[in-house]
Amino acid sequence: MNDRAGRRRARRLAIGTAVVLALAGMNGPWLYRFGTAKYHQYQINKPEYKAANGKWEIVRFPKEYRQNTIHAALLRTGKVLLVAGSGNNQDNFDAKRFDTRIWDPVNGTIKKVPTPSDLFCTGHTQLANGNLLIAGGTKRYEKLKGDVTKAGGLMIVHNENPDKPITLPAGTTFTGKEGGKTFVSKDPVVVERATKVFDKKTGKFLRNDPGLGRIYVEAQKSGRKYETGTQDNYRIRGLTGADARNTYGIAQKLALDKKDFQGIRDAFEFDPVAEKYIKVDPMKEARWYPTLTTLSDGKILSVSGLDDIGQLVPGKNEVFDPKTKKWTYTPKIRQFPTYPALFLMQNGKVFYSGSNAGYGPDNVGRDPGIWDVAGNQFTKIPGLSDAKEMETSGTVLLPPAQDEKFMVIGGGGVGESAQSSNRTRIVDLKADSPRFVDGPTLEKGTRYPQASILPDDSVLVSGGSEDYRGRGNSNILQARLYHPDTNTFESVADPLVGRNYHSGSLLLPDGRVMFFGSDSLYGDAANTKPGVFEQRIEIYTPPYLYRDSRPSLSGGPQTIARGASGTFTSPQASVIKKVRLIRPSASTHVTDVDQRSIELAFTVTGDKVKVTVPQNKNLVQSGWYMLFVDDDQGTPSKAQWVRVP
Repeated sequence: MNDRAGRRRARRLAIGTAVVLALAGMNGPWLYRFGTAKYHQYQINKPEYKAANGKWEIVRFPKEYRQNTIHAALLRTGKVLLVAGSGNNQDNFDAKRFDTRIWDPVNGTIKKVPTPSDLFCTGHTQLANGNLLIAGGTKRYEKLKGDVTKAGGLMIVHNENPDKPITLPAGTTFTGKEGGKTFVSKDPVVVERATKVFDKKTGKFLRNDPGLGRIYVEAQKSGRKYETGTQDNYRIRGLTGADARNTYGIAQKLALDKKDFQGIRDAFEFDPVAEKYIKVDPMKEARWYPTLTTLSDGKILSVSGLDDIGQLVPGKNEVFDPKTKKWTYTPKIRQFPTYPALFLMQNGKVFYSGSNAGYGPDNVGRDPGIWDVAGNQFTKIPGLSDAKEMETSGTVLLPPAQDEKFMVIGGGGVGESAQSSNRTRIVDLKADSPRFVDGPTLEKGTRYPQASILPDDSVLVSGGSEDYRGRGNSNILQARLYHPDTNTFESVADPLVGRNYHSGSLLLPDGRVMFFGSDSLYGDAANTKPGVFEQRIEIYTPPYLYRDSRPSLSGGPQTIARGASGTFTSPQASVIKKVRLIRPSASTHVTDVDQRSIELAFTVTGDKVKVTVPQNKNLVQSGWYMLFVDDDQGTPSKAQWVRVP
């Protein structure tokens, strides 16, 4: 136990003991009547307690402004973008009720924003111009096995004609050659022309490799008798001549099994000043549950997700160019589970921690490692404990970002597994041979932990549940501060609201942390009542904001280039001990690859603080940042917004 944590724990114990003794000295009946809940409120609201533990408060929006928040991002205006889309609600989806709000935590205002597509389970990241790139979302909700009435599934359409592609419209009919059963496509599909293959030595023609198209098909009528049990080849009605000979379908079992969500290709930039969505070119692939990560050249990598027929995107990753607003495929393919945690490293490569949020085979793309995207080389990193329980784990780049140490927190088994891990794992990517080592353990196995970097270099770890989506009332009402310098956890005040699936957190410019969402599968310990989406926002005020004073920061440039300096004014300049540049969060499904806290060199002259931004473009990506200064007590200022071009 480090000295700081020990002193604060001792102080908390002393405060609690003194209060209990004082009350007991009055009379027992009064203490009994006071009640456990009221006593708890009395205790946690004492100034001494808040100074040691911080405080949680619930923000209650008027009923008409509440939503099922799935995604949240801090905008450069200091406001928070809250995105629900259809909010995991089939009725909203069917009625095309898609929801976005902007909340101003300073003025307490909330505003509805027109939402152009169902951005439920989209991907997002901060752009250099201060906009938020949002890509993907929902085309169709999943259907559980008991709700599926028409047999269906994936049809692979083959085109053996090397001279032209072929387009099949929605409603195309496929009839099995062996079983004779008929299925109908739900969407149009373009099947590329076949590729001619020649012998590399002789140049002799060998064969045509057919072009392939993937399409979801469904039986025309309901009932189990329309299922197929095995693979079959399918004739395509309406084709004649050479098209009929060259084009056909192949499908495996088409059944009444569960049908997964389907994704969309739509992409938008959200403008925080105009407070509206701006449509950009759609992605090449439809994606539901994708991750967006900024690359070394400033382009945005889009990875994984379920496609427009509910299949895991087969490793066809793509990049968005903010200049042209267009998408292109990466030269090579690499497959990951959905919402993979991918972070740009200081050498320009991408670190995959192994964290992900839920769809994909248990043996595909789950090993952590370092990915050279351009060459598609992937180097695995060993040492990961509870490696089979990485789904719904959280990953955070520990402050300061220059150290390039990552912590992986908790996690659970693949799918709806009840398994959960109480491990934290830490990897130093600057080591000669990086490998994971265990950090301090959590008290309980934890799925869906929220982790937010604070300006004093601690990391707030809170919430989650022991079981899948909080089954069995397994939400964890605990919070910890992780201190990277001592590799220890420190207990702080407990949150008031349970948070599991569809929840997240982000740091606000005033140094507080906002928590949103939670989508419990059940509402009782017996798992008999359906859960209700948690619409309350909760704010945690860390202990550092209950000290006597905090430093202030003003003036200075709004833009500082990499390698350049800017001078700010602070009456407390003489006691400034740290300067941090923190990238604003874009959080969903325990995935927040944007947040990072960068250490800035600084000098003090009188009441002036001159700060210098590092030169590495991979460490300091172009965009808007919160600039904090910390005093000698570890108390941060309110943030100044600074743009790094």
